[in-house]
Amino acid sequence: AEVAEARGVPRAQVALAWVSRNPVVTAPIVGGTKASHIEDAVASLDLELTDDEVSRLEEHYVPHAVVGY
Repeated sequence: AEVAEARGVPRAQVALAWVSRNPVVTAPIVGGTKASHIEDAVASLDLELTDDEVSRLEEHYVPHAVVGY
């Protein structure tokens, strides 16, 4: 929430920008029930996070092993 507030953008845009930055992710799967959800997804394509912002986002992230397919 801090990164989104500092940037003045919705949290969804920051989340999608973060996921899209991951080299393992080909493309995030998005969907929405409102036009604003799709607008946020498209806007996230132009949002480039700084290394500091990514570090703050990943500070509490703990990766887990993938199970299944």
